[in-house]
Amino acid sequence: MPAFALHAGNPHYFDFRDRPTVLVTSAEHYGLVLNADFDADLYLQTLAAAGLNHSRVFTGAYCEQVGAFKIDLNTLAPAAGRLLCPWARSDQAGFAGGGNRFDLDRWDDAYFTRLRHIVDTASRLGIVLEITLFCPFYRDDMWDVSPMKASNNVNGVGDYPSDEAFAASGDNDLWPVQEAMVRRIVEQLRDADNIYYEVMNEPYQRNVPMAWQALIVEVLRDAESDAPAHLISLNIENRHADASALPEGPIPAGVSLLNFHYAWPPVTVAMNYGMDVPIGDNETGFAGQADVTYRREGWAFLLSGGALYNHLDYSFAVGHEGGDFAYPKTQPGGGSAALRVSLGALARFMEQIDFVHTAPLAPGRIEGVPEDCSVFGLEETGRQLALYLCRTKDETDPIAVMLTFAVEPGSYRVVWVHPVDGSILAEATVEHGGGGMELLTPVFTEDVALQMRVAP
Repeated sequence: MPAFALHAGNPHYFDFRDRPTVLVTSAEHYGLVLNADFDADLYLQTLAAAGLNHSRVFTGAYCEQVGAFKIDLNTLAPAAGRLLCPWARSDQAGFAGGGNRFDLDRWDDAYFTRLRHIVDTASRLGIVLEITLFCPFYRDDMWDVSPMKASNNVNGVGDYPSDEAFAASGDNDLWPVQEAMVRRIVEQLRDADNIYYEVMNEPYQRNVPMAWQALIVEVLRDAESDAPAHLISLNIENRHADASALPEGPIPAGVSLLNFHYAWPPVTVAMNYGMDVPIGDNETGFAGQADVTYRREGWAFLLSGGALYNHLDYSFAVGHEGGDFAYPKTQPGGGSAALRVSLGALARFMEQIDFVHTAPLAPGRIEGVPEDCSVFGLEETGRQLALYLCRTKDETDPIAVMLTFAVEPGSYRVVWVHPVDGSILAEATVEHGGGGMELLTPVFTEDVALQMRVAP
């Protein structure tokens, strides 16, 4: 079995190298492999130094043009002629993104060398990579820079509109190209211990058929039928949806991770918890540039029972792989060194609790929560409780909140944590005879977290 797998005792979480694991990161915009100018080593070292353990990788079958989505220095939009993808360049000029057109019958050995180097480097640093195989073409100008479009390759395939690139039956001239690409990537990464595959980023944005996604799942499973199989993710929806009742059809057999985007508030975890698979929030952004917005989303998501949080961090760019790009006010999201500190604190907070033995809080479990606050938590009855309490409006006045909840008789170690940096705000051992316990939070402005467990 690959080192990154589902946890044997609790399928809502992962196991990585024999340790219960959640994935937490604030990561670049997916050009890690396909952008030839991006210093992947420095970027991965920056993530690891912040205590983060995840990043997404787009393969190069999709890229973006400079200026797309108003993203300045977008790593998913390589400079002219600097796109790397699985297919080799031909000797014929004419690729719309600069340089020669692609030959979809030949592999680019340099691309696969770079891909393998990045996977191996991430493995040494304890970082799990999502290999995102495909992405729909949001606009015609994005199809215009895909190697799969007929005008960009020398093979005479892909001569139709972008919304026909992914055929439900696999009955078009691009399906053999797509299948071969998946099999080649699997062949190159079959022994990697730190990856999982996502079929497609945001298929729902252009109604990519579930039947086509199921074909890719079948290819992945067949390609690994003689070896330990990696996990497969399906990207379900922006914000929330019940994945057991999707209008486009059931989740294909073999999928073991459900990923959502922009999952605030984190109701999607409760909606899908009964499916007994990890639930991820693997893209955030487009909600302003304030760190608190994305810190709150990450802490709330994992403290609701989620297993993965990936914020889209625009402070990473070519020439700024250390995460120090001062992006303009027009950027559609945020990201900063300070936010990475906060998410590193979240990762440590989760490591400090025995989360695989917990379950999300029952509704109404915690009393005394003000109207302008929300509380999220995990609990192992009678043994441990972890809470995240946050303001849901842009309040600036400091408050302290008296929380009330029932406990069993015993001695409890109570530790209050500052989500901004993981520092301890207060700690004490509390004796209680059982029944309603009252705990007063430290004074806070935006958020506060609690770890409480039976004292040894």
